Amino acid sequence: MAEKDKKSRRSENAIQRYFRETTGELKKVTWPTRPEALRLTGLVLLVMVVVGIFLASIDALAHGLLSLVLNI
Repeated sequence: MAEKDKKSRRSENAIQRYFRETTGELKKVTWPTRPEALRLTGLVLLVMVVVGIFLASIDALAHGLLSLVLNI
C-alpha cells in the first residue's frame, strides 16, 4: 500500500505538488479577524509615517550640514 502511494506521488508533476502543498499549508494558517486586520493596518501606516518623518529630518539635517561645509 505504501509503495502504491509513493508511485502516485512520483507521477504527479512539480506544479501539482506545489499547489497541493500550498493549499495544505494555507489550511494551517490562523487568519486575523477584520478588527485585528484593521488595527494592524493602522499600526503599519502609523509606523510608516513616523519613519518617513524621521528619515526626512535626517535628510534635511544632512543637507544643511553639507551646504554649510561646501559653502565655506
